[in-house]
This record gives sequence, structure tokens and C-alpha cells, in this order.
Amino acid sequence: MAVEPLTSGASDRINALFSLRALRSLLLLLNAVVLFLLVPFRGKANSGDNVGKDEKQESGRKGSASTVIRVPWALLPWRNATMAVDHEVAAAVRRSQAIRRVFQDDDDDTVREFCLFSTARGDTLFTQSWTPISVQVRGLVVLLHGLNEHSGRYTSFAKRLNANGFKVYGMDWVGHGGTDGIHAYVHSLDDAVVDLKIFLDKVLAENPGLPCFCFGHSTGGAIVLKAVLDPKVEAQVAGIIMTSPAVAIQPTHPIVMALAPVISFLVPRYQITVANKKGRPVSRDPQALVEKYSDPLVYTGPLRVRTGCELLRITSYLQQNLRKFTVPFFVLHGTDDTETDPQASEKLYKEAASTDKTIRLFQGLLHDLLFELEREAVTDGIIEWLNCRV
Repeated sequence: MAVEPLTSGASDRINALFSLRALRSLLLLLNAVVLFLLVPFRGKANSGDNVGKDEKQESGRKGSASTVIRVPWALLPWRNATMAVDHEVAAAVRRSQAIRRVFQDDDDDTVREFCLFSTARGDTLFTQSWTPISVQVRGLVVLLHGLNEHSGRYTSFAKRLNANGFKVYGMDWVGHGGTDGIHAYVHSLDDAVVDLKIFLDKVLAENPGLPCFCFGHSTGGAIVLKAVLDPKVEAQVAGIIMTSPAVAIQPTHPIVMALAPVISFLVPRYQITVANKKGRPVSRDPQALVEKYSDPLVYTGPLRVRTGCELLRITSYLQQNLRKFTVPFFVLHGTDDTETDPQASEKLYKEAASTDKTIRLFQGLLHDLLFELEREAVTDGIIEWLNCRV
């Protein structure tokens, strides 16, 4: 039987990332590396050789016509060091932009604050919170954004939750927003899972006695799902909400799963431009698209090899553990989503062992549900679900 891909947009990009064309590019890159390593040995003479002056001159004349080895500029050691500094500077610029937006948010009904904390890996994580001023807090929501974006994009959503008595916390996971790392590069999504657990501990310590929910969009939903498989986290949260979660990515050919870890190990940061599908719609609201792709904190470049491999790895893990989910959850998905597959969300709903589970499919809506024309209806549904559990 032919296996139908469980996702469209995500699978397309990952299949392109590990395609034959990508392999050819990789072979050219590895060839350049080998040639670069051979450069120090060119022109070396054996110490025991007795070469006359004329022979040396003749050898020199012949050498002038020899093949020239050209090494890509990006492979030079000093170039790599410069790039590392550039990435650190870029992360610092992103963080300053994220902090500036917090200070510029002047709202009479909400207090918006930010907090930085260091991980065991040495990374600095940017987090922020939205607290209602005139409404009593009766619950907490910890928010995780999707791939390539940041928590600040969900400010309007957070303020809607504030108006209904929920304090909201957002975390920019590694490589995103104001957090350290190469922009949108994910060395391991397990790092994001661990960071979420630590952040959750901090949030609960600041707000003892309040029920806590986790919200995740797209890849953020996958991170939340993996986190709640930990019994400790499952006991800490009252439920989880997911919009367009990345639950499954089924490559079109088995070789993709075999090649991905190898290529990821060899060239983790390599980018394949063919995997960058520009113009793929995630919302039917033109203004929302303009705001998203003009935001400097939103990454719009090609998918990196390791990031694609990590998406394959976490979704494969989730597929193997669907029946282990017992936490209350609410999953929302647009039927016309081309980034993550609503059928995968339906599979999660059917197979999860949770006794309190809800799914809602929005006919004709795309990936970014909270930035669709029907965003108010989507938000109302989430608030209604939360109200019934607080």
C-alpha cells in the first residue's frame, strides 16, 4: 500500500532538504573540505630528495601550470570564527528588539514584563509575561510559539486571555526571538523541551495554587506534547491547548529518514535553498502576512539541515507515543493547512488515552489560526475551553 504523506508543507520542505539535489550539493561541499585539508601537503618535498637547482626551477615552472585548488570562503577557519561572532551579535540585536517591544507596549489593562535566565548549556533565554491589572488572576497559560517566529507575536492573544483572568507567560525557545542561538537553528528540540520544564517550574513557583495550562502552536505544540509525557510535567499542568500542532511528518520516501541523521551530523547548519518555499500562505489575512514577514524577529530564510532532522525526530517520537497521552487537551486545526496536517491532529485525538480531549477543525482555515480572519472565533473557543476547567 502507498503511504500518503501526513503533512504537505513541512514534508515538502524536509523531503527537499534531504533530496538528491541536496545530496549533490553536499558531495560538492565535502569534496571542497577534502581539498582544503590537502592544501597543507601541497608543494612539500621529501627531506631525502636531492633535487638540483635546475630541477627545482623546472619543477617551479611546471607547478605554475598545475591545477589550482579553490576552497570556499565559508570553509576558512577565520571565516567560521567571524561567523560565530556575527551570530552572537545577531542574537544580541534580536534580544534588544524583543526587550524594546516590551517597554513600548503601553496598555492600561495589562502589565507586560520580560525576564532573562540562563540554561545549563549557557544559553540566555528570553521570556515575557502579560498580567491583567483590573481582573483577578485565576489561571496561568504558558505559551510556546512555532518554528521561525517568537512569543511577542501572540501579544493580542495574551491580552484577550488577560481580560478573562489568565496571566500569560511566553518563552522564546532556543534560536528564536530574544533567546540565544543562530536564528531559527535548532541543534536539538530536546533542549527546548528541557527549557520549557525549567520555565514551568519558575512560573509555578511564582504563582502557587493557580491552575496552569500550556499552549503551543505548530512546532511549539510538538514541544509541549513531548514535555507532558514526563509524569512530573503532566502532574503540573491542568491541560494543554494546541493550534496546528506538528504531530507527524511522513517523508515521501524511506531514504529520507535514513539520510537525515547522516547529513545532519556532517553539515548541521547547511541550508538548501530549494527547501525554502516562499509565498506559501499561512493565513488568508493579507495584513497578517505583511506584519509577519516584515517582522525582523521572524526568520524567513531556508531551513537548516539539523532543524529539519529535529522536526523528523520529534514527530517520529510523538507518533510512537500517541496512546500514552493522558493529559486533558484541546487541539484546533484548519482543514486547509498546508504546513501541518489536520489528519495528524485527528489521529492524536483518536489514539490518545486522555479522557478529557477535544478537537475542533475549522473549515477552510490555514496554518496560523490566531492570525486568520476568524481569529476572534478561534480565541473565543480557547477561552471557553479554559473557563470550563478553572
